[in-house]
Amino acid sequence: MKPGRFKYHPPSSKAEALELKARYDVDGSFLAGGQSLMPMMNMRLAQPEALIDLNRVPELSYVEERGDRVVIGALTRHAEAERDALLGAACPLMGEALRHVGHQVIRNRGTIGGSVAHADSAAELPAALAALEAQITVESSSGERVIEATDFFEFHFMTSLEPTEMVTAISVPRLAPTTGFAFLEVSRRHGDFAVAGVAALVRDGRARLAFAGVTPKPLVVETSDPDPAHDAVAAADEVGLADDLAGSSRYRRRLIAVLARRATERARARARGAGEGS
Repeated sequence: MKPGRFKYHPPSSKAEALELKARYDVDGSFLAGGQSLMPMMNMRLAQPEALIDLNRVPELSYVEERGDRVVIGALTRHAEAERDALLGAACPLMGEALRHVGHQVIRNRGTIGGSVAHADSAAELPAALAALEAQITVESSSGERVIEATDFFEFHFMTSLEPTEMVTAISVPRLAPTTGFAFLEVSRRHGDFAVAGVAALVRDGRARLAFAGVTPKPLVVETSDPDPAHDAVAAADEVGLADDLAGSSRYRRRLIAVLARRATERARARARGAGEGS
């Protein structure tokens, strides 16, 4: 299939893009990497009146250190962020999560902001950002606000974005050298979305886990239990696991337990290694 008719706008600045979004409101869609939007338009699942192409807005593509955080512009490509030396040194969990996003050709085109705004509950970045307690900057023509990642993601493909807002930046903390990290997932084939995935951080004896693909938004679990599987499964059961085409709730419960143990063990080993090297 082919998309329906739409108007095309290629703004050259963030301000112009936001003005266009204010004009079209819910009838205008931002185009960044297009990896999700274009297939949806081809299948007529999305039929915007106007496309606002952000690819001529270079001010949205960058990775910068600001105090104790690293800020990533929304138009930064997955591959650029994956290879960025500053981000890799300051927040290595991001690089590890990004290596699981699709295939290389997908990462060459897809953008950080696009993945965040799309909010697929099986995607890697929402879980990684929830584990990191990242902050997401959104803007409209009337102002800016900063949203905690755990508040930004609300349900499958649903966020707290208002109709005229755009994700402009993502801020992640600089991790202490003794912070352990890991990202693991299980998918049917390499490059597929995760049946279940987990981002793990370990510091001061506590583990913070964020799961992808098991609940309508990233499932966050904090635990000091040497075996995190019990707390992880209990948290998933409290939210409620459903059967779907990717697997039964029983299967996912088992995946959660295994991934929680393996990711936490890997993160703890890295934390110990960093501590012994200091």
